[in-house]
Amino acid sequence: MNLGLICILGSGETLASSGKTHEYVAQRLPENPKIVILETPAGFEPNSADVAAKIKTFLERRLQNYAPQIDVLPARKKKTPFSPNNHEIVAPILVADEILLGPGSPSYGATQLKNSLASEMIKARHRLGSTLFLSSSSTLAFSKFTMPVYEIYKVGDDLHWKEGVNFFEPFGWEISIIPHWDNNDGGETVDTSRCYVGQDRFERLRALLPAGQTIIGLDEHTSVVFDFSMACCHVLGKSGVVILQDERTATFKSGDSFPFSIFGAWREPANDDISAEVWQQALAVEATIQSEQSAVDDPPEQIIALAQERSVARDNKNWAQSDALRDEISALGWQINDTSTGYELERT
Repeated sequence: MNLGLICILGSGETLASSGKTHEYVAQRLPENPKIVILETPAGFEPNSADVAAKIKTFLERRLQNYAPQIDVLPARKKKTPFSPNNHEIVAPILVADEILLGPGSPSYGATQLKNSLASEMIKARHRLGSTLFLSSSSTLAFSKFTMPVYEIYKVGDDLHWKEGVNFFEPFGWEISIIPHWDNNDGGETVDTSRCYVGQDRFERLRALLPAGQTIIGLDEHTSVVFDFSMACCHVLGKSGVVILQDERTATFKSGDSFPFSIFGAWREPANDDISAEVWQQALAVEATIQSEQSAVDDPPEQIIALAQERSVARDNKNWAQSDALRDEISALGWQINDTSTGYELERT
């Protein structure tokens, strides 16, 4: 299984402060990466398309050197034509190199995505190598327990948790994420840390959770990247992250890395949380992608002819012609490497 990265960002997905995180991810994507942005977390807003379009515009500008192909998927609300269960709308997830979900309402996002076709496709695609990028409210929505931020601090509901997408459960982890951990919009008047609910209410909320839960407190303009190839997390951005587990607390600052073992033992998902139909679709699409990539990586006849001509020039010790042919091959986007048995060609 080729598990992709998971990047969780505390806030600021379209601010300059997040640029290095986006570039860190882009450097690990294929050439001309396909990125999809789901409107779902903000799907209740009349301007959800504008929210997603703002992210698209930012990425097109910030990642222009990587020439990404970016699509916005209007998977806004179940039981509507723009549903996260609408195959036509969410199918591009299966070809994406990066899947991004951003701001909105944590509880709304969790309700719309939990047990949805979009969620199954995201799981399948991530397990085949795609990066999952979650920011702000979406980090909460993908948690085991979602803190209903707006219901508590704006509506005044009693303290409670809602079920999230629980994306990390198949890896053996019970993780809930609190972005905006160090928020100080309230200044000296109102404590707006812990994603606006404040430290006092958050501690009472935490007491409502069952034992054995892991909470990731994610500062603003800060990201944590789960790297499954190295079984560790990397902290990037402006500030830091805190890991809370029962009576234990661990803090890490930007530039730090820490092992997966901090969350407990982890395992590769068994894929029993994905329907057989979706998993087979994902495998078929991935096979097509790999086949197309192999065809692209095969040198065309023109390059092979130039390489063979250069090989003859080298045999005749015509170094000037050999160098000129090498430069011509390079200008066409290929590199020739001399070996003990001849040469090898690779795309630059």
